[in-house]
Amino acid sequence: MQIHLFNKIKQILQRFFLFFSSKSLGQCLSLHRSFLGVFRDFSKLKTLQFPCAVRTAMDARTDQITTGNCYVILTKAKKQRLNELQEAAYKFMSDNFLEILRDPNVYGRLTGHERDLILKKRLEGHTTLMVAEINDAYERVGSRPPSRDSSRPQSPLSIVPCEENRMIHYYNEATKDWKSLTRMPDQINTKGCGICTLYNYLFVAGGIISDKGKQSDKVFCYNPSTDRWSEIRPLNQPRSQLKLVSMDGSMYAIGGECLFSVEKYDPRTDRWAPVAPLPKGAFAVAHEATTCNGEIYVSGGSLFYRLLKYDPKRDEWQECAYNNSRKKSTDMVAFKNYIYRFDINRDRGISVFRYNTVVKMWHEGATLRESEPLPFRCALIGNCVYCVNRSQTLQCLLEEDNTRFGQDPLKAPPGTKGVLLPFVLILPEK
Repeated sequence: MQIHLFNKIKQILQRFFLFFSSKSLGQCLSLHRSFLGVFRDFSKLKTLQFPCAVRTAMDARTDQITTGNCYVILTKAKKQRLNELQEAAYKFMSDNFLEILRDPNVYGRLTGHERDLILKKRLEGHTTLMVAEINDAYERVGSRPPSRDSSRPQSPLSIVPCEENRMIHYYNEATKDWKSLTRMPDQINTKGCGICTLYNYLFVAGGIISDKGKQSDKVFCYNPSTDRWSEIRPLNQPRSQLKLVSMDGSMYAIGGECLFSVEKYDPRTDRWAPVAPLPKGAFAVAHEATTCNGEIYVSGGSLFYRLLKYDPKRDEWQECAYNNSRKKSTDMVAFKNYIYRFDINRDRGISVFRYNTVVKMWHEGATLRESEPLPFRCALIGNCVYCVNRSQTLQCLLEEDNTRFGQDPLKAPPGTKGVLLPFVLILPEK
């Protein structure tokens, strides 16, 4: 009797899963209740927990969740109390956040709590130091790029084409070394491009089209949750040597070769719109930019020691107090109410200057003695600034009343040939 019952159950399950594997997820949901009613008629099968079998079958079909049906699936899952499927729908929305954000039929119908939930899920994982390996905008075959100590950056638009660097690496804290994550698509013009992160996506914009020597307007983004690259709305104006920053859910493309203009990207509408241009006589090339307390700060490069501030509420640029340093600025970051500017020179090494955005004053911070230090780029995790180039990765700790460099630099990414632009992403737990 038990063997016969077992075989009968086996046959039912086989037919059950064959049925579900041939149907769409929406059909599975609509038939879910009727199947449960049939199974409850078999009194001897109650202990086999057929509701779990149903959920298992539907879990196997979650790969059918798309942007077009995810809200319908979420609604039905909540109505029928299918918690696993509900979580799967939220996870899909989180993993594909930009697509959901742009779709009013999905994002516009989510509650405020649900919007916060899918963004919170997207930011779960391990905060990781990354670098994008790109080509120097000034690189020429058989020559080294000119120093940024020169009066102004030279135009790179007549560059001889060469092989482009386009790898993305991440630092593995467990093994204390760098590993490759992904390769930027060939359509991306890495030379002279700008990068930033927003909603845990990496964005790469502009650059120089190598085979034509023209500036690019293309913008691409990388999604670490799905390990996929995609192209978004192009810039209104082609740019190279721009600075790309994110602030308050938007992205800004600032300056570039012979450009005063600035434009703002709204990810919800997938549109770029012009905002107030840089002040006259201050077109920004090879500059640094950061955000602090809802405002954008720009300095360095062709701006030298000037510090400009953009107020999005007034849509205007303002001049801030000049920095006392007249040396070459290599990068700039923001932490709490302060802007930290890193300058390098042959005699003194690396100097850190701190600007208080509240009292509007500069103060000199830490100094690291190095003979002919190489330029580097910076990324901030917590209160630690990682200063990355091809030879080493320095760590500068930002404390309440002090800045100091760590004693033991991290390894540099091995075998890299291009310029390293560091940034931070949250990688999903494996």
